[in-house]
Amino acid sequence: MLKPTRSIVLLLACAAILPAAGCARNRTKADTNYVARDVNTLYSLAKSRLDNRDYETAAKLFDEVERQHPYSVWARRAQLMSAFSYYMAQSYPDAVSSAQRFLTIHPGNKDAPYANYLIAMSYYNQIADVTRDQRITGQAGDAFRELIRRYPESRYAADARLKLDLINDQLAGKEMEVGRYYQRSGNWLASVSRFREVIDTYQTTTHTPEALMRLTESYLALGLPDEAAKSAAVLGRNYPGTDWYKRAYDLVRKHVPNAPLSAA
Repeated sequence: MLKPTRSIVLLLACAAILPAAGCARNRTKADTNYVARDVNTLYSLAKSRLDNRDYETAAKLFDEVERQHPYSVWARRAQLMSAFSYYMAQSYPDAVSSAQRFLTIHPGNKDAPYANYLIAMSYYNQIADVTRDQRITGQAGDAFRELIRRYPESRYAADARLKLDLINDQLAGKEMEVGRYYQRSGNWLASVSRFREVIDTYQTTTHTPEALMRLTESYLALGLPDEAAKSAAVLGRNYPGTDWYKRAYDLVRKHVPNAPLSAA
């Protein structure tokens, strides 16, 4: 008796759910279909969908405000609200497109810093871990730098600077990931290039001490003891109490016993 009873319950549940889902789809489609509406009605409907967290529908309705009433006072606001709604829906490419359109048409608007911030955050929220391609990370960095350059005193600049530090740490982490791979493969010249990139370009990140130690290892493997000693010395001057310096110190002492290093 248990199996038939459970099946009946499931069928009844599905019967109750399917019409509701169909109604929701129909309502959304009806909302976003082209119907000529006055600007107040259309904007209010978009705002209502936004308040109800139906972000995708809200974005499309805000787009309709701009499309149907391009010269109204609401069109400019709708462009920015569209970008925000797409951002909240995690439709980041659409958010970037809408925000860029707003900036193209209204470059000197008081909300331009916020539009730039939405663009940067849309890229930032797509950043993948260091084992993946970091093209989006670079785009996020470029967008935050542009925001700081154009609006250094805006309320978004401080957060942009913080996000840039995190982005640089991410990019340095990618260089370290590739550099360690080259080390494991015995491709020492390539590993030196990657670790030098971290030291030269991302020297304020958390990866610099390890990069200097790995550089010491790579130079020793290449038969360049003087260069290895220099890397270890820089590591000792800047990060004297770290395990990375202890490891570099022990390596150099073993292979270059007379190198002028501070005690680890």
